[in-house]
Amino acid sequence: MIPMRPALIAAATLAAVAGPACGQVETRPPITPYQPAFAGQTRAPEQKLGVAFEQTVVTPGLQYPWSLAFLPDGRMLVTERRAGKLRIVGKDGRLTEAAVEGVPAVMSGGQGGLLDVALDPAFRTSRLVYLSYAEPNADNTNNTAVARGKLVDGPTPRLEGLTVIYRQRPSLNSPLHFGSRLVFARDGKLFVTQGERSIPAGQKQAQDLASGLGKIVRINPDGSIPKDNPFVGKEGARPEIWSYGNRNIQAAALHPQTGELWEVEYGPQGGDEVNVIRKGHDYGWPTISYGVNYGPAKQPITGGETQRPGMEQPLYYWDPVIAPAGMIFYTGKLFPKWQGSMLIAGKQPQGLPGGFITRLTWKGEKVVGEERIDVPGGPYNWRDIRQGPDGAVYLLKDGPAGAIVKLTPKG
Repeated sequence: MIPMRPALIAAATLAAVAGPACGQVETRPPITPYQPAFAGQTRAPEQKLGVAFEQTVVTPGLQYPWSLAFLPDGRMLVTERRAGKLRIVGKDGRLTEAAVEGVPAVMSGGQGGLLDVALDPAFRTSRLVYLSYAEPNADNTNNTAVARGKLVDGPTPRLEGLTVIYRQRPSLNSPLHFGSRLVFARDGKLFVTQGERSIPAGQKQAQDLASGLGKIVRINPDGSIPKDNPFVGKEGARPEIWSYGNRNIQAAALHPQTGELWEVEYGPQGGDEVNVIRKGHDYGWPTISYGVNYGPAKQPITGGETQRPGMEQPLYYWDPVIAPAGMIFYTGKLFPKWQGSMLIAGKQPQGLPGGFITRLTWKGEKVVGEERIDVPGGPYNWRDIRQGPDGAVYLLKDGPAGAIVKLTPKG
């Protein structure tokens, strides 16, 4: 754990942290007066690598795309959040006219809808596709859910034998904070990142082990509970929980060397953060946070604490936010200078032009450089980022005129 330090920073020091003279990529003034717990936890030195790239709109005509997955034959699966549609994109970038049938019904209001898509690790033989989504209920509540089905190709593609394998409980009447990324671990277990549904009734449950809100869960591919989960057999705790005290996670990936789950989660007003997720650990929300409540009053979250014994510190955080909506560790050969970097898609936060990717350079678990990679032609809200089998970087442009955009080296 990080040693306790004073929560507030003196005004003179704050000005130095905020200023561009320090060579930081972030030049906007902080929203909060909070002091980082350790050097380098925020506003890392700017590190421009000068990588030149070309961008190509591979697939226009998508409506509010949310997630992208590559099929073994080079085609892509794309979710359209609001419409609740799963689409197939050909190797030539053309959108298959017929949407995939057999997807679950979704609650599409607010941040809800059809969310992540992931392939079974043994997809070549199983043909199983996993979907996370906002599930509607008869009593007007809703929740994050995960279903899987077998992809059957043809003129009218479909998911056969769709089965719901996970439902977040309890359900609430809220259109916000569903998460949700699906990440298969090296051992074949499935991580499901979630949110705490934003409203006060859900927010406070992020610290409650009897609730699935504000948690990352770990399940077997069929939805059963792994016996080595940290709270299996603990009275009053949900056995699927892997970590708790999480706010709203829409960006997660395995570290290419360690195989551990890393995530970039939304803070409130200020306080987006990077965490490495470990078994049974508490990530603090809403007891501690480097953000404040929305609105000009900037009211502290709960008691305004940023540190507490037994609660994990983020490896890195942003104030103001970058609105993280997807992440990868780049391991391809097309962009050798980016190898090992974390690339984070963003949603055009207030005060920044749209169309940038945040790139972090790591030394172990410490950020030693940050870069904002501008993708010209915006404003864009990037909803997802993926590394293709060809080593190119693929981005999903959000909105009613959404698209798949491909980045390749220039020249």
